[in-house]
Amino acid sequence: MAEHHSIMLKAISTYIYVKERLHPGLLDKLVSGGAQAIEIFGARQHLDYANRKQHVREIADWFRSSGVPLHSVHAPLYSDYEWGRTGAAPVNIASTDRAARIEAMDEIKRAIELAEQIPFRFLIQHIGLPNESHSEHKIEAAMTSVEHLRAFAKPLGVRVLLENIPNDLSTPEHLVEFIRAAHFDDVGICFDTGHANVTGDVASAFETLKPHVHSTHIHDNARDRDSHLWPGDGTIDWKQTLELLNDAPHKPPLLLEIEDNEKINSVEKMGETFKKFEDQLVGTSR
Repeated sequence: MAEHHSIMLKAISTYIYVKERLHPGLLDKLVSGGAQAIEIFGARQHLDYANRKQHVREIADWFRSSGVPLHSVHAPLYSDYEWGRTGAAPVNIASTDRAARIEAMDEIKRAIELAEQIPFRFLIQHIGLPNESHSEHKIEAAMTSVEHLRAFAKPLGVRVLLENIPNDLSTPEHLVEFIRAAHFDDVGICFDTGHANVTGDVASAFETLKPHVHSTHIHDNARDRDSHLWPGDGTIDWKQTLELLNDAPHKPPLLLEIEDNEKINSVEKMGETFKKFEDQLVGTSR
């Protein structure tokens, strides 16, 4: 058993550095912490996928020369350089306003186009905004958007993965229903452990989504808020969670999505976290 346990890829999102401009030195740091693959968080102030070809080239060169794969790109949540502080509306593919939806899709398409310079497998996409209520109109709007995005992404070798986030459109049940109703055979799920913990129960959320899971966002919280803590700093049962993930039909990577904390040396903490995960996975068969 132990052999098959240890092959979950160790990965991390650049979200931990999202407040700064992404540069090769930061990527080197993540690799020194044990990352075997990277997810880039799509935010213009972090990686300017929209306007600065030179910035994208610099990052593309790093991926080419390091040989580390870009596993996924997180679709942008805002279209400005200030996380929406300039008053820009959030990027929302479930908006019932057609103009807003077209703008949202245009922004996401700019991020998908990174694949022309840096090939990646998955685009991680939210449906709706945090705490958004459910409605048929929003679901229809989101279906139209996802249909459009997956058609745009496909020739670039990118698959769309929907993420379970804390809102009524993106509950595990609603996501499975969404994929089924629209016959989106090639759309999968990015399973977010922290979001599952805040909104209910990690194990039952995973059971619902399991056949569709192709990637993860691994983080912890105390169920009080979506705090993106290091695993072990919240209430998630990691032994159980790792067993579940390891059992998924499309074995996903263990991809950390952590909020930066100046008090914690992230490179050391990454190494410890991956080591603990490996020990727990191997330990399950003892």
